[in-house]
Amino acid sequence: MRASPHVLFLRETFQIARGAADEETVVVAELDHDGIVARGEGAPVDYWGETPETMIAAIEADGAALLGDDLFAGEAIARRIAAWDGPQGAKMALDGLVHDWVGKRVRQPVWRLLGAERVTPPTSYTIGIDSVEGTADRTRRATGYEVLKIKVGGPGDLERLRAVRAVTSARLRIDGNEGWDLETARSLTPELVALGVEFVEQPFPAEDIDSFLAYREVPDRLPVLIDEGCKDLASVARIATYADGIVIKLSKCGGIREALRMIHAARALGLQVMLGCMIESELGIAQAAQLGSLVDYVDLDGHLLISSRPFTGLGLLDGRLVLSDQPGLGVERADG
Repeated sequence: MRASPHVLFLRETFQIARGAADEETVVVAELDHDGIVARGEGAPVDYWGETPETMIAAIEADGAALLGDDLFAGEAIARRIAAWDGPQGAKMALDGLVHDWVGKRVRQPVWRLLGAERVTPPTSYTIGIDSVEGTADRTRRATGYEVLKIKVGGPGDLERLRAVRAVTSARLRIDGNEGWDLETARSLTPELVALGVEFVEQPFPAEDIDSFLAYREVPDRLPVLIDEGCKDLASVARIATYADGIVIKLSKCGGIREALRMIHAARALGLQVMLGCMIESELGIAQAAQLGSLVDYVDLDGHLLISSRPFTGLGLLDGRLVLSDQPGLGVERADG
């Protein structure tokens, strides 16, 4: 069991309501078992205090014991990983590694083993917080995408969204990253609806349930999907009491297996489901994309926002992710 950091350089400074970044570091776990080399990637959840260093240390200390000798024992492995107090990003990497190994061992792509499809719904492409002019420029350059997600929660949100709509006919979604209060949401909603915004992601702080409940009473409001307030299966039932959908990120829930459980639970509760991501390489994005055809919305553009490409194998056609038909996750090191 090996774990290594990979620095991903962003094409442009990426700013959201919480801050800005020019690079992000992910961790790749690798295992050579029975002659098969398998890999999985995990992204640290920084607002939970996770770092690449703590992820690497945790994987190298406990990873082999957590997986055991039988990598087909998926449920037993999942129980051990869930009970482990390691970083969620490390759990994502280990889960991805197991799925990659099993797929390669039986010579089938993971999406086929899951009963999913090779092509996902259209992914949104994210436009970070910028000036009005900068936002319009980024939008003009975001060609080939049916859906754009605009980060909000900074000054001039409405002016920026008007500028976006002036230069594109793409479908629009917005993400507040906990940056709004209730009054802001109420005041902006009529024009957001008029601009054709489909839904808003995490407008209020995760713990501010009262604002979510109050916003539900706003006439002709936007549907609300929960990201920062959604971790794993245990989060889903509560979210159904105050929002319209969930955003599943493997880095938060711990991997493909838990994400699939969350999808089924959300369906039973009448919630919409979106797959999201952190800034990740094609390896990390491919892990989530295996489930893409099972959800309503896909926001898996992390690999499209970076200039580095340590892994290859994930396709893009007309704004939709196209999974490889190769065994496992279908993604390999770019350097061979």
